[in-house]
Amino acid sequence: MTRFLKILEYALSSLARRKFKNFSIIAIYSFTIASLASILLLTHSLKEIAVNVLADGPDIVVQRLTGGRHDMIPASNAQAIEKLIGVGRVTPRIWGYYYDGLYQTNYTILGVHEKLPPLEMVKGRMVARDGECTVGQGVATTQNAEIGNELLLINSKGIGHTCEITGMFKAQSNLWTNDLILFSQDDLQRFFATPDGLATDIIVEVYNPKEIPVVAQKIKQLFPDTRPVTLNEILHTYQSVFNWRSGMMLTIFASSLIAFSILAWDKATGISGEEKQEIGILKAIGWDTSDILALKFSEGSVISVTSFLLGISLAYIHVFLLGAPLLVPVLKGWSVLFPRLQLVPYVDMYQIFTLGFLTIIPYMASTVLPSWKSAITDPESIMRGG
Repeated sequence: MTRFLKILEYALSSLARRKFKNFSIIAIYSFTIASLASILLLTHSLKEIAVNVLADGPDIVVQRLTGGRHDMIPASNAQAIEKLIGVGRVTPRIWGYYYDGLYQTNYTILGVHEKLPPLEMVKGRMVARDGECTVGQGVATTQNAEIGNELLLINSKGIGHTCEITGMFKAQSNLWTNDLILFSQDDLQRFFATPDGLATDIIVEVYNPKEIPVVAQKIKQLFPDTRPVTLNEILHTYQSVFNWRSGMMLTIFASSLIAFSILAWDKATGISGEEKQEIGILKAIGWDTSDILALKFSEGSVISVTSFLLGISLAYIHVFLLGAPLLVPVLKGWSVLFPRLQLVPYVDMYQIFTLGFLTIIPYMASTVLPSWKSAITDPESIMRGG
């Protein structure tokens, strides 16, 4: 142990003598790891948030397709679906999107129904009748709204529609409630001019989660023009979207990967004349080849581990403390009205270990292998520049 500590002490002093070069290496190394780790941490956190948000979501969403596109579905289909074995409550929904040109924001408007996910009222109460609405905190902030104020929207006929704000709510994740406005079903039907007997989609409750695919298949057979979407399919879609966007961000940061690759290649192709002279002197005064390799291994470990920990720390601060301001605009998507992300620190240790393996091991190899070649060379030849 004493021998190892002495070698480590000499390694630190050797690194200190070339502090500017090693500082540059650590800076590039840390930036590369921080860039990659930020994308991985943010993507994994958003996936976990999506899973938590959808945990209370419907087991099956039944949509009607016309010409391969989403169309209004007859609300009477709910009665036939409810008769299927294993099916619980079946609820037609009316909802849609609204663009507010005055504030240049997009809202999601949903008709109140019995299967709403849990909402926490911040102020006031839930909408109870026509002419009332309950809004998410993001809508209230944008509109500078208070309880009792009138919310003015333009309906599908171009006529102003006012409703009294009865309350403001939030949920476990404000990603889906921030831009949400709740109307009564009948009021929203008139707002969107939805014909009587039609709904946007139908949500289905299944008693046994293992029977969800079977029930979805039965619904498809019962109504061939529909597309039953299960909760697992929705989760898979979110994961695919985040994976695609994270891949796009990794492509953007390809320059940092290239810089790191050039750095590792430069280390692998050889060591400087000064380092060769140092190895020759150490060999001449009695150091063994194993001691030289231990020295270079220690130097590489100090640089790589320091850079890795610094990069992971910077990524953690960027994502979970600052809200990932450099990445979120790309990963969030197209919508305008978004809450300030309160990302929960979900860390996938498998990703961290994989990132460490793919960055630390190559650098260590590129440090030790050239040193081994010099360590087995005659010290006199090295000091003469041979």
